[in-house]
Amino acid sequence: MSTDRSVLLDAAHVTMRFGGLTAVDDVSLQIHHGEIVGLIGPNGAGKTTFFNCLTGLYKPTSGAVTLNGEPLPPQPRLVVKAGVARTFQNIRLFHDMTALENVMVGTYCRTKTNAIDAIFRLPRHRQEEKVSTELCKGWLDFVGLADKANTLARNLPYGDQRRLEIARALATKPSLLLLDEPTAGMNPNETRQAEDLIFRIRDLGLAILVIEHDMRFIFSLCDRVLCLVQGAVLIDGTGDEVQHDPRVIEAYLGSPAEDGPPGMAEAAEVPNA
Repeated sequence: MSTDRSVLLDAAHVTMRFGGLTAVDDVSLQIHHGEIVGLIGPNGAGKTTFFNCLTGLYKPTSGAVTLNGEPLPPQPRLVVKAGVARTFQNIRLFHDMTALENVMVGTYCRTKTNAIDAIFRLPRHRQEEKVSTELCKGWLDFVGLADKANTLARNLPYGDQRRLEIARALATKPSLLLLDEPTAGMNPNETRQAEDLIFRIRDLGLAILVIEHDMRFIFSLCDRVLCLVQGAVLIDGTGDEVQHDPRVIEAYLGSPAEDGPPGMAEAAEVPNA
């Protein structure tokens, strides 16, 4: 586990407008090396839009995003090369490719061979392909899919597809991993496995930002939680501070209540990670 707690990602006053709609409103967030941060909020709060601003899918209307002090360009390919990888709320795999081939896609941003090398199978291409294959087999083993390397992605169970997408993201060699609802559609056992996997990823030295609606999962997993409401930051604090904040409860339920968001009561019994 990394002991470096310096700032890795600095999103300063990020605003994203679509015409007259402000989807993200002056959001600032710092993520430190080796830190797991949760991003919560009601549907339509701007969570995924904020993710898209961090990963280059959207160019913020205003504000700045830096990684290790360097500006992140509003181009997904360059953001990945800089060290930011993500998964998606709706799984995006190449369904007619094997699990191993899907993970190998993630390594291409780090390879040096060109089209000529690949077409003629020149030595540099063959060597990089060999190295990439072994690396990706290692990531499949890390996420628990070593025995599924030659299985087509479309034939994998839902939980395995989620893990495969994470393995592909890890193959890009990121310093920051963004997970968009990694436990959506999972049963309790799969959710526990996902939590264990995220902790093991953190122990590799990566920082992680997670969007999730499962409050018990978020509050047991994260060092810190940021709550967005209508595109703006409502609170940024520890899991204990956030889950007991009456404004968070009101934002989810529409009126003050003791129970809080779905799963809040159960989450309150879980010690913070």
